[in-house]
Amino acid sequence: MNGDNRVKSLFWFGMTKLRKILYVEDDPDIRTIAALALEKVGGFKVKTCSSGRVALQEVEAFDPDLIILDVMMPDMDGPATLVKLRADAGQTKKPVIFMTAKVMSSEIDEYKALGAIDVIPKPFDPMTLADRVRSIWDAANGEY
Repeated sequence: MNGDNRVKSLFWFGMTKLRKILYVEDDPDIRTIAALALEKVGGFKVKTCSSGRVALQEVEAFDPDLIILDVMMPDMDGPATLVKLRADAGQTKKPVIFMTAKVMSSEIDEYKALGAIDVIPKPFDPMTLADRVRSIWDAANGEY
């Protein structure tokens, strides 16, 4: 990667090393399993939120490098949460990954059109989740 692209990547993500993840999932079992996988297997610092509304309240103070959103949540779903995040000036460029069982190609296209960098299908393998997140981050950051 040449220096100009590296600078652009640093500007877009703010840093190239993924450290902090905000994980938003309404199902407590999935939330616990994913958080453990990301923390214990991946070594990330993870803050979990049980809803989009809670995530909107917590995102600024936690200042994650990456946000992972469940798509199907009551009250405010993942896409609506992403729209609200983008409306907040401090979160306009924060990279987002959706995690969902809704992975038809047209649905994935919709999520990416909203600004998601990728989609991780559910169910997921807890032992490979951190590697999958890191590979998505690296690919979006221009590091293969």
